[in-house]
Amino acid sequence: MAIGVLSLLGFQLVDSAFVARLGTAPLAAQSYTFPLSFLIIGVQVGMGIAIAALISRALGGGEDDRAQRLGSLSLMMGTVAIGLLALVLWALQSPIFGALGADAHARELIRAYWAPQLVAAWLGAVVYFGYSLFRAHGNTSFPGSMMVLTSLVNLCLDPILIFGIGNWDGLGLPGAAWATVIAFGSGLALLGWQLKGRHWLAFEGLREEWRLSGRSFAGVACPAMVSQLMPPLAAMLAISTVSRLGESAVAAWGLASRLETVSLMVVLALTMSLPPWLGRCYGAGDWAQVHRLMRLALKVVVVWQLMLGVSLALASPWVARALAGTPEVSESLMVLMRFMLPSYAALGVCMLVVSAGNALGWPMRAMLLSAARLFVFYLPCLWLGVTLMGGVTGLGLGAGMGNLLAGLGAYLLLRRTLSRPKRSGKGEIQGG
Repeated sequence: MAIGVLSLLGFQLVDSAFVARLGTAPLAAQSYTFPLSFLIIGVQVGMGIAIAALISRALGGGEDDRAQRLGSLSLMMGTVAIGLLALVLWALQSPIFGALGADAHARELIRAYWAPQLVAAWLGAVVYFGYSLFRAHGNTSFPGSMMVLTSLVNLCLDPILIFGIGNWDGLGLPGAAWATVIAFGSGLALLGWQLKGRHWLAFEGLREEWRLSGRSFAGVACPAMVSQLMPPLAAMLAISTVSRLGESAVAAWGLASRLETVSLMVVLALTMSLPPWLGRCYGAGDWAQVHRLMRLALKVVVVWQLMLGVSLALASPWVARALAGTPEVSESLMVLMRFMLPSYAALGVCMLVVSAGNALGWPMRAMLLSAARLFVFYLPCLWLGVTLMGGVTGLGLGAGMGNLLAGLGAYLLLRRTLSRPKRSGKGEIQGG
């Protein structure tokens, strides 16, 4: 999963690196769309968490038939929900991007890019729900391989569709979105082909299963979606603050956001692969294994992110020049990297605790922890950094400090929660 996540998020960073060659204005326009793209991802990840949690718990409890029905219901509901969300975001694009601080020229660039980007987001969500089904059944090799394949397709198509080939001048900024549409479309076709040979879906008894499991699904999915929707909301508030610093700062912040997701590849892989393990342990009541898994995962996250963050911070002058299209953007990105990347060790701890909480029957605590990370630690520190110090330096310092405080709070919450008496999760979902 780490290899798959690296390739998937890597091609998003490559997208931005190619777009940066078009100039600061297209890169800034793309950066304004990131919070809304994260909004779609938040909904799909929240639903994916519920899919993996419910199916893995059913399998852990020996309820294979129920797992098949849950798989079919989840795929159908997720496909419709993301499609409706994409339509709403298309209809409301003008007031939303205006509120984020995009000027008339930026909104004109966004309009041509936004429609294919929404199609790509919908296709990516459907593929993600299929990946969640594989992960719930303990198969992480196929999702990882598919992530690599789709990223390679996107990487090959990006320069052709953005810059053109031969006498064709390419599509510019929309070309990046169309490359992603083709990549995810090919991934969806292969996913359907793979599912045909497996008995993981059922199309009988779905209405009755919804009556039995709808409340349980909502009990995990709703808090998980709220947890995942808070980062896009925070990103909207953050970019409205960043926009006060100018177009170059917005462009650098967009690149830093892409770099953040790539540098968190191991954490993201664990948040996808660890919950099915925890869900099965929860279903079987094996809390000793839960403790061992969490200790191992936390050690991996802290050691890996510190090593990677410090290394990239030291290499920031060269990395920033390779990614940015202009010296102004490169200088701002270098400052952000030095302050923010080492703090992702603490951010990784917080992300892991939130993911584990959803798998172990603590969805409300996971949601409250996500809210605290963003609205108690991250955004206030960001605002204080910009207000007190000013410029990109204050922005980076504030973001780094917010991540450190969030990681500490998550670790203390996990220790307190796991020290309490444990409950069996077979056949039900515990809230709290």
